[in-house]
Amino acid sequence: MKENNHTLYDLKQEYEQIPVSPHAKERILAGIAQGKASVKEQANSANVKNRKNKPRLVYILRNTGATAVAAMVALVILTNVNPTIANAMENVPILGLISKIVTFRTYENQTNHFEAKVDVPEIESAPAEINQSIEEYANALISQYESDLHSSQGEGNYSLTSSYQVVTDTTNYLCLRIDTTLVMASGTEYTKVFTIDKRTGKIISLSDLFRNKPEILTVISENIKEQMQAQMAADSSVTYFYNSDTPEWDFKELRGDESFYFNEKGELVITFDETDVAPAYMGAVEFAIPQSVTGTLE
Repeated sequence: MKENNHTLYDLKQEYEQIPVSPHAKERILAGIAQGKASVKEQANSANVKNRKNKPRLVYILRNTGATAVAAMVALVILTNVNPTIANAMENVPILGLISKIVTFRTYENQTNHFEAKVDVPEIESAPAEINQSIEEYANALISQYESDLHSSQGEGNYSLTSSYQVVTDTTNYLCLRIDTTLVMASGTEYTKVFTIDKRTGKIISLSDLFRNKPEILTVISENIKEQMQAQMAADSSVTYFYNSDTPEWDFKELRGDESFYFNEKGELVITFDETDVAPAYMGAVEFAIPQSVTGTLE
């Protein structure tokens, strides 16, 4: 195992010395970071105005008639005077059990040796701020691609692809995963998961998930380290930034803003971008955390 860790520095050095377009990788990373920051700001803001839904609401109210309006008034009165009904209403998911995901638009470009394809998803019936956050993340990728294309005039090999899939759709949670691959002589993988609490209609972070028991992030971090150690002991080709010869790169603890979803067993799965916790050749990695560590989350 020690011999495997001894190659860690050489692997990183070799990867970083691969020639790429000047500043291109840094700029796309900045774009992804900007998109993530925008998503975080949207998720943490409690006062975001739902501009897209407002005209729809006006249209509905104008066309439902007096009977529907009377029913709405009666419902409001019932929830205010009957605590049982009010509590039941709070547990009704804003999004249905099966949420329809569609491709809102697809950005495609091919100029000289530059090419890009970015699928931008949309969750039908979701609050407008959720789809706005998803679109802003995709726009950050597209913007950086166009900036790199303009600065290099399409010279050099450059490929950007971004696609999506639903990895969780349960009674309480919807997790939309966006996988992005950037290829410039070498490939880099990024994963962003939008985890939506159906009961509130809000995008939640890992910290939000454990806001009532933040100490569990430390427990999960220790479990991830145990998994890293076990995998490296079982397979000499597996390497993580843990107990290595370069401790400054080693994984220490979760920050609380990592992407996550729930697998078919109901386990929490933490995802990491390429080079976050392992050398580049390992690609994007993820860890399933046993329910014995987290407890039942769904």
